Amino acid sequence: MAKKNNVNVDAVQNMAESIQADPARSKRTNKVEGTWNLTEGNPQFSSEISFEGGKLLLEADQPTFLGGGGTRPGPMHYALFGFASCFTATFVTIAAVQNVMLEEVRASAEFELNFAKVFGVADLPIVEEVRITLAVKSDARKEKIEEVLKLAEERCPASYCLTNPIRLTAKLAE
Repeated sequence: MAKKNNVNVDAVQNMAESIQADPARSKRTNKVEGTWNLTEGNPQFSSEISFEGGKLLLEADQPTFLGGGGTRPGPMHYALFGFASCFTATFVTIAAVQNVMLEEVRASAEFELNFAKVFGVADLPIVEEVRITLAVKSDARKEKIEEVLKLAEERCPASYCLTNPIRLTAKLAE
């Protein structure tokens, strides 16, 4: 197993070859099932997330101005965390596959939220821009790091979700 930048490069390359041989192997389904907690004083939403290595309980609570208790990260914190971790993972993986050794990578992601639409006051965008900044330490040339950053922008699944219309289907269970 060849690990670079804490990425199993062999596994990444094997998956790429597998997808080239059979494009259907490129698809995965992620699913979250959760419960709105009706008991006062508890975090409002919880979900036991199953993943390859086990399970983890995640809890969310709206901030107090949105009627929650503010006791846990809110849904948008998780959305921003998901984006930052996905973008950083994509960047580091591309660097590893391209044999760019990294000494340190720190990510800072942010956006401003406009709650006017949420409260029915105005039909304004809730989020207009998401910004991510990577602080990268490496012996690689700056141009090479910028090339990896551009590829991460193009290939990151979370970046795709933020920059392309995706059909949303909401329904009530029968």
